[in-house]
Amino acid sequence: AAAGLCPCRALLARRGGALRALCGSVRGLAAGQETHFGFQTVTEAERREKIYQVFESVAKKYDVMNDSMTLGIHRVWKDILMHKMNPSPGTLLLDVAGGTGDIAFRFINYVRSVREHQLQRKLKHHQNLSWQEISESYQEDKFKLLGDSRVVVCDINKEMLKVGKQKAQHLGYSEGLSWVLGDAEELPFDDDKFDVYTIAFGIRNVTRIDLALQEAYRVLKPGGRFLCLEFSHVSNPLLSRLYDLYSFQVIPVLGEIIAGDWKSYQYLVESIRRFPPQEELKAMIEDTGFLKVDYQNLNSGIVAIHSGFKL
Repeated sequence: AAAGLCPCRALLARRGGALRALCGSVRGLAAGQETHFGFQTVTEAERREKIYQVFESVAKKYDVMNDSMTLGIHRVWKDILMHKMNPSPGTLLLDVAGGTGDIAFRFINYVRSVREHQLQRKLKHHQNLSWQEISESYQEDKFKLLGDSRVVVCDINKEMLKVGKQKAQHLGYSEGLSWVLGDAEELPFDDDKFDVYTIAFGIRNVTRIDLALQEAYRVLKPGGRFLCLEFSHVSNPLLSRLYDLYSFQVIPVLGEIIAGDWKSYQYLVESIRRFPPQEELKAMIEDTGFLKVDYQNLNSGIVAIHSGFKL
């Protein structure tokens, strides 16, 4: 009987080899497919390389440029994202394209704040405790403010991660935080692992948004939440014209003055205009399998927060 199975095994092996070869060919063809880099037409492989170079170039001045370009409003947008997430202690967050740590640090602060309030409420309900017991309990729990909460920052760019790690060290963030080099289109994590997936101002720069969304769905636990903060399309015609004027005439100049890099910021402006509008991105998220998908426009659609659940 075993001898009879051998030809089948050989046939399956040949088919498996052919399938792997076919997949390799498909990937090769995909790398040669045309896409856009800002307003330029390039292959997907060229786009990946160019975007890597952009963020390698701007990494050290990334935070300063964000403040300059948005007049500091990007901080408010990220705060709104965190309040929309409303993470509870024990949450496992994956922040993709989050190299400089902005979302990760906010997550840690938010969870610590929730835990502190829980601790204060607990102590208030124990009125018969002595001062020494209260002090000991507080000190014990204070060292566990994150509980089992963790945030994993995943970014494809080594320079962005390097900047994030330096910021974390400078600001004193170490507990509950880890850094992973990885591609949003092929995440190095197991299935059904994370409670929340965030990507802030990053999905615009992936070459295949559909693959990034599929990976987000794969690594989220059932019941997990997808949150995307991204520049979007302005709904007010007058504001849209003013925004275009500012974007194309001012932002590249700021990039040259502050970061010595006109071209990278010209690309970033162009990439916003090429990004799918709110309803189109919502449909893409739904097509991936996410349910209860919606979005919230901020500042008349200059940015939008898309949300969806893996149910």
